Amino acid sequence: MCGAEEATIFFSNPAINVPRSSRATPATNPSDESASQYQEPSIFIFTKPFPGSSDHEHAKGEGLSCSPTRERGRELLKLKFKMGSSEAGTLSGSEYQVFLSFRGPDTRDGFTDCLYHGLTDAGICVFRDDEELPIGERIDGALPRAIDNSRIYIPIFSQTYALSQWCLRELAQIVENASKSNGHKEILPIFFDVEPNDVKLKTPLYRDAILNLEREKKLSTEQVDCWREALKKVDAIKGWEAKKYKGQGKLIKLVVEEVVKKLKIKQKFVTEPLIGIDDRAAVVTNMLDIDSRGGRLIQIHGMGGIGKTTLAKVVFNQLSTHFGNCCYFLEDVREKSSRIDIDGLVELQKKLLSEIGSAAGIERINAIDYGKKRIEETLCNKKVFIVLDDVDEREQVEKLVGTGALCSGSRVLITTRNKDVLQGSRLKYSILPYEMKVMSSDHALQLFSRHAFNKDSPPDDHDNISKEIVSATGSLPLTIAVIGSLLNHGTQDLWKETLDKLRKAPPQGVFEKLWISYDALTFEVQQIFLDIACFFIGEEMTNPVYMWTDCGFSPICGIEVLKNKSLIKIGKDSEFLMHDQLRDLGREIVRQEYRTNLKGLVGYGLTMKSSLQWRQRR
Repeated sequence: MCGAEEATIFFSNPAINVPRSSRATPATNPSDESASQYQEPSIFIFTKPFPGSSDHEHAKGEGLSCSPTRERGRELLKLKFKMGSSEAGTLSGSEYQVFLSFRGPDTRDGFTDCLYHGLTDAGICVFRDDEELPIGERIDGALPRAIDNSRIYIPIFSQTYALSQWCLRELAQIVENASKSNGHKEILPIFFDVEPNDVKLKTPLYRDAILNLEREKKLSTEQVDCWREALKKVDAIKGWEAKKYKGQGKLIKLVVEEVVKKLKIKQKFVTEPLIGIDDRAAVVTNMLDIDSRGGRLIQIHGMGGIGKTTLAKVVFNQLSTHFGNCCYFLEDVREKSSRIDIDGLVELQKKLLSEIGSAAGIERINAIDYGKKRIEETLCNKKVFIVLDDVDEREQVEKLVGTGALCSGSRVLITTRNKDVLQGSRLKYSILPYEMKVMSSDHALQLFSRHAFNKDSPPDDHDNISKEIVSATGSLPLTIAVIGSLLNHGTQDLWKETLDKLRKAPPQGVFEKLWISYDALTFEVQQIFLDIACFFIGEEMTNPVYMWTDCGFSPICGIEVLKNKSLIKIGKDSEFLMHDQLRDLGREIVRQEYRTNLKGLVGYGLTMKSSLQWRQRR
């Protein structure tokens, strides 16, 4: 691809495509308990140096397991993309979330520096001129762009702020941008060592400074009046007066919490439509009771595809702002903790500590028990809200939130398919279970109609068959969405055939029902689906699109088909999202293909021009 050196992949037990007609419907759901008995295919990767690489060692083979996400295979793909497409994955033009306007000699090395690091530690992209301006770039060109690209402005008013025409120019543009944004941009002023009346020009401090600038620089009256007007408008905004706080640390903590709240950076992406979720969210929120004292854990349990993760995200989005930066939604615990190329639980421990503002020293965590100790030390003194999504073992909860007492007011929410996952646990706080039951028939029909007809109810001539199909899906939201999307604009024969297949599937056979939609895809779109399931969940879509295009596919059309069929979602950062049941379905398909093609193919070496072509060979 684009001149990049190819990597030869040796599959000791290759998963290669077979004609769709010869495939068997999956007999086993990997999400069941028996899934742990599976031995997944091994891949041996032999790499040759890429152009420009300093590594000229002989090619070497390294065994790795595909379980659970073929991480090393995916990393190889990403390396190929990076070498082949150069800047393809970069964004055109950076966007900042926060712009700091300050007078360098007054606060750069003190308050502003601490505030900057407090914001960046919270995961916020911050612009401050001494850090962000590339060498050689004109200050008068870079700053306006940074201001235009920012969402929140924090002017830090200090003694000599008004002596700088650069600061005043920044402020004038900030006020103009905020006033034209229809509320999308906000100004959060900090009065560091000045009074609001100074900024309002009611005292000589700023008033005389501007007069001196006007005389010395021979500035126009129009320009100076613009600065005066900007100062007065900012002073009308409620801000923080540093003198009212005992220390700068407390003030910085409050500022960071307010910015996190306004940017909603902790919020989780939830796909529409949400039907029948509000009442359930209200019940879970009431169980969490964040205003009460003590620590508490709520366990949401139910079968896969029933909507546990969606419910947890909705509740998290509603309550996270009450915990400032001390909240985190840890997704896919089951999959991530089982990674064998790294210690999955240790990595999750590090991530959790980092996200709740306790990142100091996490690089020294190299064992699960030490990570647990660090977490317990943090959680007994810090009020937090933590969600552990898709837990399947008690150890995961005990190692990620500890077994000791939580700080009063802390809340933990977990989702699991196993209602007994915490049986025998040693947790020293109350545990309240919430059983996630299937949707009501009315809500299920409404959800199906949204996907099948783009409205809330089926037309009269499809009413009966729609109700039969909803009943056959078991009223599971994921299955309803996938089947409804399959039937959108479908023929009467397709509807009848789909209903017949659903009736033949076992009552709890989620995979068999999802398979119906997968089997209706063209071969090319199936390959894109399988690649996403195995390699690209959570990955930005640009590089995979280049890869599929290089294979002669039509990825944009394929992705659109998968979106329309509710088999994938595209996140707010253009990354691929896929429900874990669909992910497991895709990986089970690859495993079955491997078993079907194992005989006669062991030791077959393949050159991996892409992750697709090796599956196409027979």
